[in-house]
Amino acid sequence: MSATTDALKQARDEFVAQWGALGTQWGINRTMAQIHALLMTAPEPLGTDEVMEELEISRGNAHTNLKELVAWGLLRVVVRKGERREYFEAEKDVWKVFIMVTRERKRREIDPALQVLRKCAEESQDIDTPEGRAFYEQMRQLEEFVEFASTMADRVAGMKHGFALQMAAKMLG
Repeated sequence: MSATTDALKQARDEFVAQWGALGTQWGINRTMAQIHALLMTAPEPLGTDEVMEELEISRGNAHTNLKELVAWGLLRVVVRKGERREYFEAEKDVWKVFIMVTRERKRREIDPALQVLRKCAEESQDIDTPEGRAFYEQMRQLEEFVEFASTMADRVAGMKHGFALQMAAKMLG
């Protein structure tokens, strides 16, 4: 390997490791994030065996996380003519990745939280004690805030990349 190839491999390995650590803060497991990073930076689609070898993970772990990333819309299955093996390629458009992660997290985390808040508010609405009224009010305020955050996430995810950056610049400027 040349010095350039070594430097690229080292930089890529560092990115994969850090993306894995970052992924845990987005609500996905480290291996899933590392697979995503590996495929996002791969010049060509990779098969399960290559993912396993590169990340030193088991077939089951690779298979489970690859299928989950496909379900999230972050990976696509690529079929090569004359081959039975599946290959995977990542969505490389950063804005599309952001939108997909935002939508999936909303579906898995925000929507269920809203259901719980609504149910708790509904069940406590008629409790006519100071504690009951305080609990109901707290549930309504939390519901209102989470609904606002959910609506904002939907609006941002629906924006074109350039427009979203312009809006952010105005808000920060």
